[in-house]
Amino acid sequence: MEKLIKEADETLLALENAFSKFDTPLVNKVPFEGSWTAGQLAEHLVLSNSGFLQVINGPVTETDKPADLMVETIKKDFLNFNVKYDSPKEIYPEDRTYNPSELLGNLKQIRVGISEAAGNLDLTKTCSSYELPGYGFLTRLEAVYFVIYHTQRHIHQLKNIYSGLNSN
Repeated sequence: MEKLIKEADETLLALENAFSKFDTPLVNKVPFEGSWTAGQLAEHLVLSNSGFLQVINGPVTETDKPADLMVETIKKDFLNFNVKYDSPKEIYPEDRTYNPSELLGNLKQIRVGISEAAGNLDLTKTCSSYELPGYGFLTRLEAVYFVIYHTQRHIHQLKNIYSGLNSN
């Protein structure tokens, strides 16, 4: 569990650090055609990761599979940067002006929440409040890894956005 908590904390902190590099005017600037702004990407992660935090802390059932069964699949899917995914509409960020300090505060809150959940809950239980398309009902362990790999994917994208805005 220590390894998982450390990995989650380091990944979510890396997101905060990558996002913090953006000057306020750049947070809401489109870096290249077809891209989200840094603000939209951060909002997407706030929506997604806070949703997963609710799922992790929500109702659970006993698990009838290895608790880490989907971890490698999730990792393989999300860390394949050659594949583009469409965001589900529930976590699709609005096209608006975002407040960087508000987003950063939300990201920090989520990091603390994930760390607390991973340290205090039975991660072998299956989360029963949400069935993830393509993956089914995840165990708490798989859900924490989903947050880690999904966030790592977007840190990669955030770095591309930063480069795109700073190469002009």
